[in-house]
Amino acid sequence: MKKYLIYTYLFSVLWISTIGAKTAALVVAYRDFQPRECLVTKQLIEKAGITTLMVSDKPGVAQSDGFKVTIKKTVSELTPDDYNGIFFIGGPGALNYLDNNTSYQALKTAAANDKIYGAICISPRILAKAGVLTGKDATGWDGDNKLTSVFKTYGVTYVHKNVVIDGNVITATDPMAAEGFARGIIKLLKE
Repeated sequence: MKKYLIYTYLFSVLWISTIGAKTAALVVAYRDFQPRECLVTKQLIEKAGITTLMVSDKPGVAQSDGFKVTIKKTVSELTPDDYNGIFFIGGPGALNYLDNNTSYQALKTAAANDKIYGAICISPRILAKAGVLTGKDATGWDGDNKLTSVFKTYGVTYVHKNVVIDGNVITATDPMAAEGFARGIIKLLKE
């Protein structure tokens, strides 16, 4: 009887702890992602008790400037049950490797399933092209002065702030906004 009670208690503790567990899918380009945006975001959300699922356009080990990330799934393998939120990390490789129909479909699926989603740096352009920022306020990197035009084309209101949250969507400008981006993700996932 005592053994039964111990097992029941352990099962209930494990059950309760998994109910509240959250997972954030962090999507990085297989080559040339922005290391600070990835590292800071990953570390802060994990410190808050949120599990990270590293995702890319290819399996294996994604690399950028000597920084390596082990990929657990490809974008095409993602299902809504894998995560509570999906977030695209920027960097020069984002438009080369993630700006495609596979990424768009993953984002459309996230939006259709009321998941939290977002992007930092150049990657909000991917969200805009996927159609999941239409009618939303957003921000992003605009070092090439093209963001306003991209957002206008896809019906997105450009807000000149480091981090913008609009409903269940978060966007951020650049590596220096990575901490604010991570805090926003934590806030959205913990609500």
